[in-house]
Amino acid sequence: MGHTKKVSTAGRYGAKFGTGIRKRIIKIEKKQKVKEACPKCGFRKLKRISSGIFICRKCENKFAGGAYFPNTLTGGIVGKMIAQKSFSTGISELEAAKVAAEEIKEKEAAEKQGKAKHHADSAHEGGE
Repeated sequence: MGHTKKVSTAGRYGAKFGTGIRKRIIKIEKKQKVKEACPKCGFRKLKRISSGIFICRKCENKFAGGAYFPNTLTGGIVGKMIAQKSFSTGISELEAAKVAAEEIKEKEAAEKQGKAKHHADSAHEGGE
């Protein structure tokens, strides 16, 4: 039940979602079913228990990963930075971005307060 020629196992959803979405589901499910290696023992025995939680069937190592995949793109980047010990430069870039974001928020808050004050003054003058 639920297997078609065009969209294989995503055929279980029938015609209600359309082929585009069902083809996307196929891509995700293919990536999800690939045997991944355990980060602790190296055996390809990982099983997804629930959203973001994986367990190795060989060494019983339980760890958190992405919702569907044990390794996310961000986790891979961070892992490379740690392996290269270049995270100190990355941290300075993150701090600079954080400061810039805070400045933007402060400007937006000041503009909102200025508009609210102007709006309150004009409403007060119109009432007289």
